[in-house]
Amino acid sequence: MHATRIIAVRHGETAWNVDTRIQGQLDIELNAKGRWQVQRLAKALAHEPISAIYSSHLLRARATAHAISTATGRTLQTHTGLRERGFGVFEGKTFAELEATWPEQSLRWRQRDPMWAPEGGESLTDLRERITRTAAELAAQHLGQQIVLVAHGGVMDVLYRAATRQDLQAPRTWDLGNAAINRLLWTPDGFTLVGWSDTRHLEDDTLDEIST
Repeated sequence: MHATRIIAVRHGETAWNVDTRIQGQLDIELNAKGRWQVQRLAKALAHEPISAIYSSHLLRARATAHAISTATGRTLQTHTGLRERGFGVFEGKTFAELEATWPEQSLRWRQRDPMWAPEGGESLTDLRERITRTAAELAAQHLGQQIVLVAHGGVMDVLYRAATRQDLQAPRTWDLGNAAINRLLWTPDGFTLVGWSDTRHLEDDTLDEIST
């Protein structure tokens, strides 16, 4: 069968994730918990048959992918097509600050208006086109193999919707956890969901063996 297995991973936790602050395409590093998460993630994937690792160029994703690369011995390649949604003027603001500063725009964001974009940012429609095109192009290079895509919450959301044939405005009922393992299958006909939000490697939440 002409298919590519995909392990899709959101980066480890950052301080801005905890603060509910929009990161978008700003370069935010992992926090202590995030660094612990990616080490656990890398250990969980160490013996997987992986042919290639592709990552968003943003620091939080690259650090996550680097841990997987070290554990598996596979070369890491960055790709700007896997970066997070551009949120323009929303970037750097908390959810509460958005509500207070741009209540009408914030409402359109929460309602998942597919054509709306914050000033200087991307619409959900544009994001979906970018992510599905990038993921398909990368997967097409590895038919019969397994690859890892390391990216962001918005990217994971698009991939889940593509694999389950849900539209952009469908209410989200699935998790987008940091450092969770998500599995997809790609063929020239599109994406299929195999497994989602495996966090067994993160069940022990003791921050051990990590440099803070």
